[in-house]
Amino acid sequence: MNHVERFRAVMNFQPVDRLPVWEWAMWWDKTIERWHGEGLPKDRKSIFDIHEYFGMDPYIQFWFSTTDPTIEATQHHVEGIVSNMGDYLRLRPQLLPDHSASIKGMSPWFARQKKGDAVVWITLEGYFWFPRTLMGFEKLMYAYYDQPELMHRINQDLLDFNMNLLDQIEKIGCPTFMTVAEDMSYNNGPMVSREICDEFMTPYYNKMLARAKEMKMLTIVDTDGDVTKLVPWLQDMGVEGVLPLERQAGVDGMQLRTQFPKLRMVGHYDKMVMPKGEAAMRAEFERLVPLMKTGGFIPSVDHQTPPGVSLAQYRIYRRLLDEYVVNGLR
Repeated sequence: MNHVERFRAVMNFQPVDRLPVWEWAMWWDKTIERWHGEGLPKDRKSIFDIHEYFGMDPYIQFWFSTTDPTIEATQHHVEGIVSNMGDYLRLRPQLLPDHSASIKGMSPWFARQKKGDAVVWITLEGYFWFPRTLMGFEKLMYAYYDQPELMHRINQDLLDFNMNLLDQIEKIGCPTFMTVAEDMSYNNGPMVSREICDEFMTPYYNKMLARAKEMKMLTIVDTDGDVTKLVPWLQDMGVEGVLPLERQAGVDGMQLRTQFPKLRMVGHYDKMVMPKGEAAMRAEFERLVPLMKTGGFIPSVDHQTPPGVSLAQYRIYRRLLDEYVVNGLR
């Protein structure tokens, strides 16, 4: 099987020769800085260069920023500066930039995807993420009750932006999958109620995900923390999967599989065991074997590999990953 066939088969609960070898979140900049001092070649700087260096299955992520004309994840420069509709309308001309030039540059990766040797992945910012970026958490929580018209205006503008992006992308090619950046759950579960979600997010998700399905993209929400209570809300919207299933938040992948048999999952390998040696790393893989056998799951570090992990330790992790993406299916 080629890489694209393998990814699609796993996510459709079909038999595969092995699981994909991925790091969905790559590595912290401080981790890379440390590894350069421990033998990682200095010319390996970008996350995709390093991905290739470690012999992982190739993919490319295009993150369509709402604040900068870039298709890479970026630090927003407008965080928390909107308090009311007037603030938003003044800022609005600086938001939701034109990405058409960058979209044209995706063509070589779509050619690779067509040949089966690279997965194209896009990330759109979601209907909790974007207003939280603009308002900050505290003002956002009040605004759901005090300024509902502002919340709907922001998310309608975001929906129009995202739908236009999908229309433009489809003219070049159709990505294998899409993540929606949200981070709307943390260690104690969702950061909003089901009622808030249904009123201020679900209508926009429904329209966007219907368009994504027309493009035959798998749809996954990227949200940290404990997603357990959030999953049924997402599934009702049409979301097909979640990542990264953080262990530090108490997420139990097998519990999720039992509750939601067709939920797609990526991540769930506890990054905190990586500095503890090979035995601890192997035990963590053994914990994931039952989930690997169910399909619909790609094991990967449950967030960016932290700088406390040495290059030597990471090489052990990589060797074990190669072992378990095969043996974990047997």
